[in-house]
Amino acid sequence: GEARRGKMAAGGAADAQARFGHSVKGLLTEKVTSCGTDVIALTKQVLKGSRSAELLGQAARNMVMQEDAILHSEDSLRKMAIITTHLQYQ
Repeated sequence: GEARRGKMAAGGAADAQARFGHSVKGLLTEKVTSCGTDVIALTKQVLKGSRSAELLGQAARNMVMQEDAILHSEDSLRKMAIITTHLQYQ
């Protein structure tokens, strides 16, 4: 009976160890999944950030081009005003 009890205790210990191994595996899988989700979220955020920077850069370039056009128009208007003044004196 003693040997049988020893085997059962060993079997019980092995069973507990198997359950523990299983729960650790489950926790690890959960952590890896959660970590993967975090990495995906972070990647999306970084891409969104770089896209925002790209759009801001584009907007800045457009503003510079418009400013150039406005300055050119201003210059043309000034020249036309001078010509108009000259024509009025003739």
